[in-house]
Amino acid sequence: MINMEEVKFPGLGINVEINPVAFRIGNIPVYWYGILIALALIVSVFLAVKQSKKLNFPEGLVYDTILMIIPCAIIGARAYYVACNWDYYKQDWKLIFDTRSGGLAIYGGVILVFIGGFVMCYIRKIPFRELADYCVVYLPLGQAIGRWGNFFNQEAFGTTTNLPWGMTSPSVEQFLRMNCLTLVPTMPVHPTFLYESICDLIIFFILLYVRKHSKIPFETSCVYFILYGTARFFLEGLRTDSLYITGTGIRISQLLSLVFVVAGLIYIAVARTKKIEKKGFPAKLYEGALTGEGKK
Repeated sequence: MINMEEVKFPGLGINVEINPVAFRIGNIPVYWYGILIALALIVSVFLAVKQSKKLNFPEGLVYDTILMIIPCAIIGARAYYVACNWDYYKQDWKLIFDTRSGGLAIYGGVILVFIGGFVMCYIRKIPFRELADYCVVYLPLGQAIGRWGNFFNQEAFGTTTNLPWGMTSPSVEQFLRMNCLTLVPTMPVHPTFLYESICDLIIFFILLYVRKHSKIPFETSCVYFILYGTARFFLEGLRTDSLYITGTGIRISQLLSLVFVVAGLIYIAVARTKKIEKKGFPAKLYEGALTGEGKK
């Protein structure tokens, strides 16, 4: 039985009681973490379908992409997290499949989703550039919603702070006492999950604009990696639970963020220099791909 936990924002005079378990079906707990991930998926799919006709994107391809995204996102996010914490998980392999209480790394999910999307498009002879630039817009929206699962689990927070929106709770204090010996465990911490949620929402609206006006293939995708990579680079520097390259003080997510930002900037610069233009994605191309008559 998981007890309620009081989360305090001392500078704001706000106290909130939370429980990572939303409700139970018999003896089976249903966690807020999973509910919010499901909500993120539902909202993203709803908007993707709603905007598909206006942007001349095949509605059916949205559903096909979702069927690919769900397993890729979960497997990729979990595999990334487990690989970076292998010393812990190799002691008990059953723990690898226990995702209800957290342990999903966004970058792992993003990477495998892009790989899965590329493979799907290659097999069906669908232009991956159009699929990526259309669907990537909803990625930060899903992240913005899903990040609130970290709040209910009281994880993904930052170092101690005197800012008025600093957060503290018994779980936070316990984590700091066990893992951050140089920090004062009774002090509030940065709610970095909130910072990222806000950044992700801003990125979502920026990508909506970029997708509508972009004339370069993969530009919308690159802008996502540039903006999210920049935000994540700085936010990761605040976090107390970062994953590190073994034997170094290098945070893996910061390194990846830097790589994505640089790669995105280079691609856009080269594409603009060479004046590479988008070719569009007419619905008939997808219909042809389904019947095996797509362009070779």
